[in-house]
Amino acid sequence: MPTYEQTEEFLHDLERLTPEQQRRFRSAVRKFIADLKAGRPPRPGLGVKGFKSREGVFEFHWAPDGRALFRYGSSPHPGEVLVIWLSVGSHDIYER
Repeated sequence: MPTYEQTEEFLHDLERLTPEQQRRFRSAVRKFIADLKAGRPPRPGLGVKGFKSREGVFEFHWAPDGRALFRYGSSPHPGEVLVIWLSVGSHDIYER
């Protein structure tokens, strides 16, 4: 089972999303987590790939203009994945 952490910036961003955006983000995260639990790469529709301007950071697409940035960390549970959510919103998160 993957574990996660959320930065203060991420939590602030999440609060600014509309309820519909939050629903879409959580739906996409469920798919992402299912892939991680199954030990397979994230499905292509999530657009998970390295974020070019920040080493070790990945981007995640949850809507046509919905993006999140995250990185992987060391889980306190051996054999599990830790996802550290950094920010969420539209393409504007790339400019921060």
